[in-house]
Amino acid sequence: MNQKLSDYKKYIRNKRVAVLGIGISNTPLIKYLAAIGVDITAFDKSEEKDLKDQLKALDGLKINYSLGKSYLSNLKGFDVIFKTPKVRYDIPELVAEESRDAEVTSEMEVFCNLCPARIFAVTGSDGKTTTTSLINEMLKGQGFKCWLGGNIGTPLLDKLDEIDENDMVVLELSSFQLHTMKCRLNTAIITNMSPNHLDVHESMNEYIDAKKNIFRYQTEADHLILNYDNDITRSFAQEAKGKVVFFSRTKALEEGMILENNNFIYKTDRKSESILAADEIFLPGVHNIENYLAAATAVAEYVDSEVIRQVARSFKGVEHRNEFVRELKGIKFYNDSIGSSPTRTIATMKSFKQKLILITGGYDKNIPYDDMGKILTEQVKCLVLIGQTGALIEKVFYDEMEKSGKGREIAVFKCHTLEEAVERAYSNAAENDIVLLSPASASFDMFANFEVRGNRFKEIVNNL
Repeated sequence: MNQKLSDYKKYIRNKRVAVLGIGISNTPLIKYLAAIGVDITAFDKSEEKDLKDQLKALDGLKINYSLGKSYLSNLKGFDVIFKTPKVRYDIPELVAEESRDAEVTSEMEVFCNLCPARIFAVTGSDGKTTTTSLINEMLKGQGFKCWLGGNIGTPLLDKLDEIDENDMVVLELSSFQLHTMKCRLNTAIITNMSPNHLDVHESMNEYIDAKKNIFRYQTEADHLILNYDNDITRSFAQEAKGKVVFFSRTKALEEGMILENNNFIYKTDRKSESILAADEIFLPGVHNIENYLAAATAVAEYVDSEVIRQVARSFKGVEHRNEFVRELKGIKFYNDSIGSSPTRTIATMKSFKQKLILITGGYDKNIPYDDMGKILTEQVKCLVLIGQTGALIEKVFYDEMEKSGKGREIAVFKCHTLEEAVERAYSNAAENDIVLLSPASASFDMFANFEVRGNRFKEIVNNL
């Protein structure tokens, strides 16, 4: 029996509760709270007509609603407020309620504080989803009962009655989720750090500080897995309370997980063990070697090396992450819609051994694109630009071309829609060419999220 959960149900049942946002994670939360008998008001800035599916899912439950542009005007007099990750913690309405002693929390924070199982929590700028999925697959392969959640999987708060202390919980956590989280996470993994989401975070420092919450409340009994090759993540070790374990693709560390002569070597003060040969990894690209280093380090004390090797050989990747779509007249199409930052797109491009027809651009997150210049002039044969950042990427490309003299033969096209971009890419492709969608940008200028963008790309390609 989960005593903490029982106590929480008694506590929350007598509170007046607000839920900000009727989305993927909060809809199950609202159902869960309603089943307990909580007095709930659900808030959302969308109008009722735009929330038909969500409201249908909640039909028949005793819920009050505050919807539309002025939805927060009714946020007064609540005891507990669950906010969606994209709502900033410092908006005036929340600050005012906190000053009146309201508790501001989130579905994920409450789950982590009540979870009886060991939690593996993954964050970083790139590679989060693949690393999270790998950890989950490795633990399952060892025979553990696993629960996958956070940014992937399903909301888990309503599963707490089923989760046992011997289970394993694997979470992917974004900076938005972590920003206000105050909870102990047993094994925290940070893949890397680079500028991202600066359209929401006020500065790079705020973004980094949000990520630090993944280990800020750990104890000496916990573990922090860090990328030694990334200057920012390496520096986090100075602030760690738990045991730090580094992984590195480029350095021969005395302890941790390293890549040595193309082999993963796990080194502790007790042993040095060969875990995996990099050639066994099915997924291509240096970035996936780093993802495997992070995942293997996280589970090294729980999973046999043979299980890690089996996962490496069989794991085919996650949808929208350099996903092969189809081959048409000798032209291969790949969907990397998850590529929402320059670093991610650069890593994906490097996984190919030939020049690419690249479709790139999207929503502007106020991050720099300068690092893309070199690879655009060296590894692209046709550049197809879309979205708000298309002009930014175009400028970086031409600046690099002027500086290096490379890339003058590359055709550049500016398109208004994804359909137009795919048609332009296809018409300029020949047998053995590769067309890659990797936007280096978020999707919100054209699509609700990267999944919708990726699915639309696949639909267009499959209809060619």
